[in-house]
Amino acid sequence: MSRSRPSRRLASDPVSESSSSSSPERTNYEDTDFFALQQNDSQSSIGVSTFREMMVSPASERERHVSPVSRLPPELLIAVFSKLSSTSDLKTCMLVCKAWAKNSVDLLWHRPLCNSWKNLLSVVHSIRKPDAYFAYYDLVKRLNLSTFGEDVSDGTIVPLAGCKRVERLTLTNCTKLTDSGVMALVQGNANLLALDISGLEAITDLTLLAVADNCRRLQGLNVTGCKQITDRSLIATSQSCRSIKRLKLNDCSQVTDEAVVAFAENCRQMLEIDLHNCGLVGDVSVTALLLQGSQLRELRLAQCSLIHDDAFQALPDKRRLESLRILDLTACENLTDKAVERIIGSAPRLRNLVLAKCKKITDRAVLAITRLGKNLHYVHLGHCAHITDAAVTELVKTCNRIRYIDLACCHRLTDASISQLATLPKLRRIGLVKCQAITDRSILALAQARMGPNRAHVATSSLERVHLSYCVHLTLQGIHALLTHCPRLTHLSLTGVHAFLREELTDFCREAPPEFTEHQRDVFCVFSGPGVVALREHFNRKAYLHDIEGFSMYADGEVEADGEGDDGLQEQGTPTVTEAEQQVAGLMGATGIHGSDDMDEEFGEDTSGVD
Repeated sequence: MSRSRPSRRLASDPVSESSSSSSPERTNYEDTDFFALQQNDSQSSIGVSTFREMMVSPASERERHVSPVSRLPPELLIAVFSKLSSTSDLKTCMLVCKAWAKNSVDLLWHRPLCNSWKNLLSVVHSIRKPDAYFAYYDLVKRLNLSTFGEDVSDGTIVPLAGCKRVERLTLTNCTKLTDSGVMALVQGNANLLALDISGLEAITDLTLLAVADNCRRLQGLNVTGCKQITDRSLIATSQSCRSIKRLKLNDCSQVTDEAVVAFAENCRQMLEIDLHNCGLVGDVSVTALLLQGSQLRELRLAQCSLIHDDAFQALPDKRRLESLRILDLTACENLTDKAVERIIGSAPRLRNLVLAKCKKITDRAVLAITRLGKNLHYVHLGHCAHITDAAVTELVKTCNRIRYIDLACCHRLTDASISQLATLPKLRRIGLVKCQAITDRSILALAQARMGPNRAHVATSSLERVHLSYCVHLTLQGIHALLTHCPRLTHLSLTGVHAFLREELTDFCREAPPEFTEHQRDVFCVFSGPGVVALREHFNRKAYLHDIEGFSMYADGEVEADGEGDDGLQEQGTPTVTEAEQQVAGLMGATGIHGSDDMDEEFGEDTSGVD
């Protein structure tokens, strides 16, 4: 028997279809890089050894005509297609060829666009089409009908009941939906990871029992405002869906400690839980969540009036909540300084702490909060009327990364503490509503917080939102300085401040909410977005006219500070930002902000150790 002679070929030539090698042939997309496909000069100069090597098979000929992009592996094609933000572009890609269609259809149908009735009807038509090339109902992973709100009914979502691989279902404020409609989407769907039915007041325990039976992989559940849901279905859900990490039970008025404790014991991976206005939840629930939730990051207990100090005092001394970052205790009126001290001792890495309307806390609690140091970014102490300047000053010294602080209705605070707050290098928002003891001195301190010694401009102020409503001692001078030196300012509330209740200024205000009474409308004065810009330009024009014409830019009866002259002003047009800053600097000098070297040191720019 004659033995076949092995053919000789270059390593870069395609493998013959008749090869009997046990190793698989390389597919089109497994070719090596560009240089490996090219013959070098020395090879091209050598004659072909056999005539067979000059032959080109039909398969090889086809490979030579395939574009390089068609040789990309599926994962690379999908990565490229995922960069397309337009659904029309993805649809165009689907029409190129079958390979592109297979690799782009998932991206197009992963989250179908349901922002209008036209789009929704198109989605339903494609899903129900009997001869569709793809099984579109199996491709839908995210379904969001919240855009339609109350226009959605049970009949609307019946055609979508065939989508049994939905992972995220959002039906927020679809108030006409009932148990039958939501259950049609839930039953038979073992892939559901997140369910949001907030605002659906007609939903009862039947829906959550269906979730417990079918959706054991559930990780996120939002039933805010579902007031007919009781402990019965919630306990069943906690026992079946043990992977829940995010739970929102806001305004679920029938929820009690029994349901919350069940989630604490069964869902040990809980990251966030929101119990806002769950009036029947008490100390037992809080203690269970903090004992069992080693990974808990966010705990919101606003308006849970049954919570006392015992909820936190019951924690073991060595219990550490290293993951806890956000704690909201708004209107938990029974809490005292002891609870705050225990919280800080157990959760040393808290970033956001809300104690608004905890009316029993005093300076002692604030001094405990100072132990958070640079971890603290957000603190709300509104309506904590016992807080004084001394505690706020200590807070500023140790927590210099605060970005947001609200001290509304802390009527004991004066210019002394607000001037200290002005030195916070990252401060973006400050709330001082009804802090009626403060004057322009506080506002000018906020305005010059980024000014170094000798009035040298060091850095741009980071202030974005300032709330000064009912601070009745404020005048135009202080606010002019604030507008001039805070270019990032986008919100300024001055409701009830008499100096601003004049037509030439209220023209720049936004409209009062329609539910306001006539008196509330009369004193409403809030500047936001373009209104802040217009107010700043108005003040700068008035200041410019004052300098060139010699009349007062402020109303009769208001003290006008001496300016610094008009030598540097342009002859025409409004002043530049730099010129406006120079004009306002005179106001600061008139109030004594730069009255001594000690004051300059007090507002120093040392930000070492701050990100």
